[in-house]
Amino acid sequence: MRLASGEKVRRLTLLQQMDKSPNSSTTKMLITNSGKYGITKGSYVAEFLELTPTGKIAVDPQSSPRMRRKADFDLAIDGVAPFKTLYEAYKGKRLAEREIMKDVLREANFENIDLDECVDTFTVNIKDLDLLRTIGGAETVISIEQVLDEIPDSPSALKAKNGREAGLKPTVVVAESSTDFANVCFYITPIGPEESESRKHSDLFMSSLIQPALQEIGLKVVRADEIGEPGMITSQVLEYLKKSKLAVADLSYLNPNVFYEVALRHALRLPVVQVIRKADRLPFDVNQTRTITIDTTDIYCLVPKIQTYRSEIANQARKAIEDPESVGNPVTIFYPEFFK
Repeated sequence: MRLASGEKVRRLTLLQQMDKSPNSSTTKMLITNSGKYGITKGSYVAEFLELTPTGKIAVDPQSSPRMRRKADFDLAIDGVAPFKTLYEAYKGKRLAEREIMKDVLREANFENIDLDECVDTFTVNIKDLDLLRTIGGAETVISIEQVLDEIPDSPSALKAKNGREAGLKPTVVVAESSTDFANVCFYITPIGPEESESRKHSDLFMSSLIQPALQEIGLKVVRADEIGEPGMITSQVLEYLKKSKLAVADLSYLNPNVFYEVALRHALRLPVVQVIRKADRLPFDVNQTRTITIDTTDIYCLVPKIQTYRSEIANQARKAIEDPESVGNPVTIFYPEFFK
């Protein structure tokens, strides 16, 4: 692109400008891999090398950021059959362990490749494309559409993005959600800022305990920061509190926002499962309701019991859904007349 404005160029001339030996194994591998990814046309013995149409978009500084990222995705993932298979398998989901991903490739009949290298390269590629993000304490593969939506594609969009980063908030009109709340568990938890102890706690409980437990009964776990701004009671959060099939409330840290949201579920007579870390003492108002206590003193206390905690949460969730009043709440216990 720099030497010939994207047009084809003699291989030896190009390598001379790049200060690369035309006969070295490294150079041959560079050209071969570039061709396999569909960035360039021409082998390491061809007279000319040239960019493919998609390769040209990917390296052209005049292309918009969104066009370049889409071209990068087409080259690095969509155009490589085993990578595309893994992307489609895990898009919108937590990235699986290496052996599980290798099984996915075997089932898709990719037996004749180095599966370990394939999985490693795929993971590096999606990370470089910003398709791999930590969500709820777990590495999750997000869709290319989401990444593209986040990239400004015009000067006005870039200006708006810069305004948001500077603290200028746009006016938001919230429409009623189209979410299927019959399959949702709303996770009420102290979230806190990035890297705070409460955020790490919430991420750990969500990814290691709540999500695996409720996956067994077909519920998708949603946390407030996925639908609104942390610390704010937005209309979306209120809608999730009112309509979600189940709520799991983490009373750890005795966070006032958590108790406020739990009270709304109690007043609505909707099912809630309560969990709390062992280090915290339950306030009187809710200590009459069964609460699953989780020992997080250290990893030696927590890890051996993870499966037990998951089973407790899943069991309590089933009971709460079948009969919300079977698990009780302060309103039904102390003042049943409230509902009349």
